[in-house]
Amino acid sequence: MTDSLTDRDYRDTLFLPTTDFPMRGGLPQREPEWIKRWDEMKLYGQLRADAKARGAKQWILHDGPPYANGHIHLGTAMNKIVKDIIVRSHQMTGHDASYLPGWDCHGLPIEWKVEEEFRARNRGKDDVPGDEFRAACRAYAEKWVEIQGREFRALGIEGEWDNPYLTMKFESEATIVAEFLRMAMQGALVRGAKPIMWSPVERTALAEAEVEYYDRKVPVIWVKFPIQQAMVGHDVGPDGPEVFGASVVIWTTTPWTIPANQAVSFSPEISYGLYTVDAVMTEEDLGFAPYAKAGEKLIISDALAQSVMDGAKVSAFTRVSDVDPAGWRLEHPLAGMDPFFDKPIPMLAGDHVTADAGTGFVHTAPAHGEDDFNVWVGSGRTTQEIRQIVDADGCYTPDVPRFGGMDIIRTSGKKRGEPGKANPEVIAALAESGNLLARGITTIRDAHSWRSKAPVIRRATPQWFIAMDKPGPNGKSLRENALKAIDDTEFFPAVGRNRLRSMVEGRPDWLISRQRNWGVPITIFVDKSGQPHTAALPADTAQAINETIKAAIAKGGVEAWFSTPAEDFLSLHGLAAADWDKVTDVLDVWFDSGTTHAFALRERGIIDPETGQADLYMEGSDQHRGWFQSSLLECCATRGMAPYKQVLTHGFIVDSEGKKMSKSIGNTIEPEQIAKQYGIEILRIWTASGDYTEDLRISDEIIKGSVESYRKLRNTVRYMLGALDGYTAGEAIAADKMPGLERWVLHRLSELDAQVRAAYNVYDFKRVMSLLINFCGVDLSAVYFDIRKDSLYCDPRAETADAWDEATAAFGNRRRAARTVMAAVLERLLTWLAPVMPFTMEEAFLESHLKDRAPSVHLLQFPDTPDGWRDDGLAARWEKIFTVRRVVTGALEVERREKRIGASLESTPRVLVADEALIAAFEGEDAGDLFITSGAELVHSAEGEGGGFTLDDTPGVIVYPVKASGVKCRRSWKYFDPVSADPAFPDITPRDALTVKAWDATHD
Repeated sequence: MTDSLTDRDYRDTLFLPTTDFPMRGGLPQREPEWIKRWDEMKLYGQLRADAKARGAKQWILHDGPPYANGHIHLGTAMNKIVKDIIVRSHQMTGHDASYLPGWDCHGLPIEWKVEEEFRARNRGKDDVPGDEFRAACRAYAEKWVEIQGREFRALGIEGEWDNPYLTMKFESEATIVAEFLRMAMQGALVRGAKPIMWSPVERTALAEAEVEYYDRKVPVIWVKFPIQQAMVGHDVGPDGPEVFGASVVIWTTTPWTIPANQAVSFSPEISYGLYTVDAVMTEEDLGFAPYAKAGEKLIISDALAQSVMDGAKVSAFTRVSDVDPAGWRLEHPLAGMDPFFDKPIPMLAGDHVTADAGTGFVHTAPAHGEDDFNVWVGSGRTTQEIRQIVDADGCYTPDVPRFGGMDIIRTSGKKRGEPGKANPEVIAALAESGNLLARGITTIRDAHSWRSKAPVIRRATPQWFIAMDKPGPNGKSLRENALKAIDDTEFFPAVGRNRLRSMVEGRPDWLISRQRNWGVPITIFVDKSGQPHTAALPADTAQAINETIKAAIAKGGVEAWFSTPAEDFLSLHGLAAADWDKVTDVLDVWFDSGTTHAFALRERGIIDPETGQADLYMEGSDQHRGWFQSSLLECCATRGMAPYKQVLTHGFIVDSEGKKMSKSIGNTIEPEQIAKQYGIEILRIWTASGDYTEDLRISDEIIKGSVESYRKLRNTVRYMLGALDGYTAGEAIAADKMPGLERWVLHRLSELDAQVRAAYNVYDFKRVMSLLINFCGVDLSAVYFDIRKDSLYCDPRAETADAWDEATAAFGNRRRAARTVMAAVLERLLTWLAPVMPFTMEEAFLESHLKDRAPSVHLLQFPDTPDGWRDDGLAARWEKIFTVRRVVTGALEVERREKRIGASLESTPRVLVADEALIAAFEGEDAGDLFITSGAELVHSAEGEGGGFTLDDTPGVIVYPVKASGVKCRRSWKYFDPVSADPAFPDITPRDALTVKAWDATHD
């Protein structure tokens, strides 16, 4: 056997893939250049014009506004990347998918930073005039909008960056005011002094969406309330006289609320008893003297008697009698300290009282607890009777004896958020009064401000609310409208519906007022009876005032309200300013963001002013209690419907061990780090490859996995670009003229087209990436490219077609079919991957034969799939072929590993197949070509011939890797029988000889 019979060099007759598309992406350097190109060509404008020209249906993702405060982090980057993939994929599936980015510009996060800046210049907040402070907040927000805008753009996010929506634009502020006044005119606005969550550190009310719950250690005390007087004639049982001199015992974890106590609550459903203390543990046993004393008479729940006595270190006690506390009057435990506390304490029946823990009685301070407030008002008492003894700083007011000025929570300094002086001092006073039964320490899960991380208190202050259960214009309450809207909304994942529904079902009235400086004002005037002008005046007069207010805000922003005297608004309508008070509270910042649908979408004409809905709201899962809910409530209050058709939530980013990202433990990764080291494209692939609806893990190793995915995808695209060098539409061949292998690839494209579109439609990018990475790695690289490499390199090129005879055309058309299919594959991969990998797919597109179709790959649509490409019968036949091929490939790998062959072309395997259907599948196919061998023999046989290679999961297929005989073709490296050679080309196969003759005939 010889390797050389002539001296001809055949290299010029071979096709060798060529492309300028580099193997390495150089993403950190190239990505900014692509963004610059897109900006210079005004790509976003071209996308809008293209959609208009197509008559595309509008599809709107409404951007939830981040705070204009600080650099973006990995979480905000992931959020924007997910949105960008959604918008791009919808644009490329035939929609007009615009993206309007926005920012939340009011609120505490910005106020705090501006306060810090003033403090650095030795000016406290109270030293800065309101207008100067608000101007500084506006400037601060403007600075960070610009910075964050650049950072978001660097992520490859396409959108209307030159005209974003900002909650602080004058027109936005005017619309927020208009939405608020619309709700007020409909009667939804109410004023009340309910206990709400109050942040002493921030000196403002907080809504549920603004708090987080953490465990903290707190003091727990058992306090005695001596019985002052039993109701005359009331039957207290056979031992009735025994209750005189006894005390009702309460238990609380907020000792600081004892000075504000105005009642004790009980339950008619609980069994109570009178108990005497017979003995207590000694100081020697305990190491401290217990507060309980032998001989004391205590009234407690029977079910909790033992636990109370244990807490009080009582070693022996006796139950004396049943008692019914209804109608009793008690003495405040601090009554003996000062007349300030010497007020009768009623017993109130309350549904909130249980015998699960404590004493069976509930200390009731209606200024500091929702249940306390409700039982107080429910007993027929008024809110005017509620004692307000805690100020905005969380300190007792000066008129409170002994405790005046003491803080509940430290509001400044290094110990900000830690307990203040109030609890220890109240406990000391109770001990001195003789009414402290016991004390201890326990751990509770309590509300903390999500901004300052400091604990909050409950405090009754005059606030403005939107009523949840008051009938609206359509006769239904806001709660009813919101619950129906939730049912009408599609959620991704579906569990989001139940989460939002449960929150709306149980939420209190919407607290919308804040006692801050930087925000949209509550633009109402209140008459001397406390009624807002929207309720106190005739509707036409009130509406006329509203129009004056809105016009002023539109012209001068929020400052127009704060700086304009009341008479300037009222005198125009014949009203005297002296009869009205101008409200100076600002709206909850969630109200701002809840109205973004009005000024970002409706005012801009993107959706209908009344009936329009965004297609999708997408934010983190924490926004069920935030933006999703505030937007839902605001739109239901004004329009009776949700502002969205779908809600999608993402999880949060954790490290490889599932721990939350934290600078304190050093596990944070910033977007800029990834951009500089790997490129933003890698971050986009990481985002799309995981289940972002759950928490996503990230680490250097995980990112390296995304780098490897990128490398595989890039190399696949690069191979096709090289394989399609010189390709034109004139080379294409009809699908029905193609070999079976090519038609199988078209079938796979048909399947993938449906799967990829479906996955993008439900925002399942993980499935998109899994489908395409698997397709590239298995169907293309391991099967199709491998099999067709010989045809691509060695079959006659289309440019030599004029010299083809019938035999030559058979091979030439096979190559044309391969290149036609590769062109179809490339077009689909470029478009399917473009939403996730906009930089690399743009680069590849501009190197491809498709580049003249549009200025950018992002102006293309996902290609339609011809109906004839889907062929399930063909696919089933090829699955049989691949079953056999898998065993042959395994056998050849063993031969290579054992160095019995160097390449698969050195073998002509003999394959025994028990299932005749598997052999029949090969009809019309060259098994050698499919196995990438120099030939193959398929034999129907249920019995082996001894030895042979098999796979456990493929019984009935045995491979004998026979060594190839004949001579090695000097052009294609296949082994062949020299007798079959063309005499003019004795050193190459007949197929190669036909190709060379056609080449020679068409080239000088």
